[in-house]
Amino acid sequence: MGSERRERMKALGMRLRGLRTEAGLTGAVLAQRAGVGQPTVSKVETGRMVPSADVLDRLSQALDLDESTAREVRDLLAAVEAAADAGPVSGEGAPAGTVLNDAVRSARLVRSFQCVVLPAMLQSAEYARHVFESAPNSTPEAVGRAVAARVERQSVLYEPGRESVFVLTEAVLRTWPGTPALMLAQLDRLLAVESLSTVRLGVVPWCRPVPLLPRHGFTLCDRRAVVVEAFAGEQVSVDPAELAAYEETFSRFERAAVFGDEVRDLLLRVMKEFRDLGDTVTP
Repeated sequence: MGSERRERMKALGMRLRGLRTEAGLTGAVLAQRAGVGQPTVSKVETGRMVPSADVLDRLSQALDLDESTAREVRDLLAAVEAAADAGPVSGEGAPAGTVLNDAVRSARLVRSFQCVVLPAMLQSAEYARHVFESAPNSTPEAVGRAVAARVERQSVLYEPGRESVFVLTEAVLRTWPGTPALMLAQLDRLLAVESLSTVRLGVVPWCRPVPLLPRHGFTLCDRRAVVVEAFAGEQVSVDPAELAAYEETFSRFERAAVFGDEVRDLLLRVMKEFRDLGDTVTP
């Protein structure tokens, strides 16, 4: 992460911490009022995480900021995003996935498209462990914390008033880490999640052409931010033009996907294939 971006993150964090202190609130109370995790408040205030626009709005409302002050902190966030040397925005030393976890936790509408790796909100603990272990410079301790946080965040799938839409290519179901047994458990979880009233799960099957060639997966959090995961970290964008482009891309893949009974039949077919593979382990 570049020095300019780091300094702007610290400036945003210090301003928010000062406003919280002026309001006479602890970090825990602010987190509760804003509907975000306490670690999120701590990381933002110490300049180790860039909040999404939605998280910043929630914090501003919880602090009861007037319009002038709310605009000031929004401008500080814009300065962070506009830093010329912008890079991955996950906290230093934290494996990829930290920002995504917090952005999803604060959103009421989550739409995720993935073409290789399962969406974070659908990953079993063992699958997530493989994801985090593949990140550069990961450590066992950091991976353990990241897995625990990801599993905890998945509780939002069951909360009334939230909506989650996941669209995958069939390649995601067939790109597997570990063993066939791991994937059988993972696919069984997908069957369970698909039945939730708060979730829509779609898959673009092999027998259908994709509307455009996907280059990477992404997650839209409400209509305010998009998180793009990469090997080196995560990128968060709140740019309206970029958001509109991702919205249109998601819609095109959603229209190409199958849902409901067709998805369940596809999952069961893939599970049978993994059973047939036995206990084969990837090299």
